[in-house]
Parts: sequence; C-alpha cells; structure tokens
Amino acid sequence: MNINYILGLFLWLAGVAVAAETRPLVIAHRGASGYLPEHTLAAKAYAHALGADFLEQDLVLTKDDVPVVLHDIYLDTVTDVAVRFPERKRADGRFYALDLTLAELKQLRVTERFNAKTGAAVFAGRFPPGLAEFRISTLEEELQLIQGLNRSTGHASGIYPEIKQPQWHRAQGHDISKIVLPLLARYGYATKNEACFLQCFELTEVKRIRRELGWKGHIVMLIEASPKGDDGTDFTRMCTPAGLRELAEVADGIGPSLGRLATWTDKGEAKISNLVKDAHAAGLVVHAYTIRFDELPNHCPSAAALHSAIFSEAGIDGAFTDFTDRTLAWLQSAKASTPSSLK
Repeated sequence: MNINYILGLFLWLAGVAVAAETRPLVIAHRGASGYLPEHTLAAKAYAHALGADFLEQDLVLTKDDVPVVLHDIYLDTVTDVAVRFPERKRADGRFYALDLTLAELKQLRVTERFNAKTGAAVFAGRFPPGLAEFRISTLEEELQLIQGLNRSTGHASGIYPEIKQPQWHRAQGHDISKIVLPLLARYGYATKNEACFLQCFELTEVKRIRRELGWKGHIVMLIEASPKGDDGTDFTRMCTPAGLRELAEVADGIGPSLGRLATWTDKGEAKISNLVKDAHAAGLVVHAYTIRFDELPNHCPSAAALHSAIFSEAGIDGAFTDFTDRTLAWLQSAKASTPSSLK
C-alpha cells in the first residue's frame, strides 16, 4: 500500500475522530428510520437534527436514469405502486423503480416498510401506515437538503451513498455508477477530503469504481452475513487476513453485518470475532450494520449489551443505526463512565 495513501487515510480519520469527539461514528441508517419512513427527506432531516455524523443514501435508477434514494430496486414494500401503476408489475410479481420515470415515481406515496403479500408492517411499533405524506426523493434533492442543513444549523453531517445492485442495473442496460459518481463530484464529494463514504456489496464494482471509473474518495466494501453475494463475491474469503489485505488495495473500509462481529450464546454471553482486529491490521476502518432496538440479534439480551459488544469489545469505528439518538446516548454515556486515564 502506498505510503502517501496511508498517511492521507490516517490524517482524514484523525480529523473525523476529532469532529466526533474521538468516539465512533454514528451513521443514520436510511435516516431516522426508527421514527419516520425510511429514506424520506423527513427521516433525513430528523436524523440530522438528532446529531448523526453521516446520513445513508441507498441509490437505484429510474427509467430515465435519475438516481433516487430507495433501499431496494423494488417499490412494492414501501410505496403504493401496486395501486397506482398495477400494469407495471413484472412476471415475477414485483414492481421495479427502473420501470417508472421520475415523474411517475413522484406520484407514489411512501410508507413505513411492509410485507407486500400481507400488507403487515415489518416493524409494527414504528411510524403508523397511512399517516402524513411522504415521497421518493432524488439523490440531488437529498444532497441539497443535507448541505442546506449543514449550513443553517452548524452541524455537519456527511453522506454515505450505496450503489445498489450495479451488476443487475447493467444487465438491464443502465450503468448506475457512471451516473452517480459525477453527480457526487458536482456537489463537492470527489476526494478523501470530503465527508463521504461510497459503499457497495459487489467486489467487482468496488474495483471498477476505483480503477476504471477513477473514484478518489473513500470506498467501503459491504459484507453480507451469507458466504457469497448474488454477484459471486466471496465474503468468507474476504473476511480472512489475506482477503482483507487484498481488499485494502482498493477499499478504505468494510461494512460487515453485526453477526460477523459478535454472536450470543443462549445464555446471553457475547462471542467476539477477530474481524475488526484483522481489518485494522490491514488498514481498513470498520462500520457495522445495523443497530435496531426493535430487532436485536438472536440471544442478545439488550440494546446495551449489543452496543457494548460491538463498540467496547469488538472495537468498531462506526455503526449504522435506525435510532441515531439512542446510539449517540449510549456512546456518550460509555465515554462519561470511562476512567479519565483510559479516555
């Protein structure tokens, strides 16, 4: 690894650490998704107000090649597309963002995530379905909102965009990375000096973004709980010391699922893996996903136990959370309770 690259990464991380008061980063997962429908501008504004260090943007394309902020390439679990555009259903029974223009997507009403077959809310205790009006936003609309809030409030939240299923998009005749990267650059997110992490689950695309498309900003390789991704990415090998060293040639960090960091016995005892230690040895930061107070890992006894395991024991550098305020509160409490000689 190039010594200038290592020095630049160290200096950038040092700046982030100071900005976050030396604590791990808190990344608002799909915005304040524990309180408002995911990826809506309202959810992003609230997460910003709660003090998130970074706000996540999952990105897919419309029929007319506009990047919009949605977790899935599908529309039928967060909108009323089945009612408004029933004829757009594909043979597999799903509705795709790529089959509608931006003007058509803007007609859809966004709700809390639900089961497309039963209509039941995935998280029953979250924002009630049918209340208030929420719409799909474009990446550009969200960047303008975040930068405006950064200026008007004095609190600077970074961005954390994800290129969703780039291999699938290309198979459909659309190159999402070639569309998203210039837009990010136009809004000032182009190098490692800016508060932006670009993330993706596909190793081939991460390499392409870095080497072919020339992205000079930070890249995080997302790591599923499953052994392999749909595109063939071997996550099991990637999590070995050798795999992490190879990954560090193109990426700046990893975003593993919580289960790759900690598991719990049926007695509620945490078992911590070596992944964070091995990633740090390879020069990679670790931002884990996803903290949900209403969906704790199997046998994890409490939210406090989860936070303690991943932050204090595993030593991650940041985490995605549906509840920005509660994760921030735990980190602040943990710092306050740490003896001054250990801070």
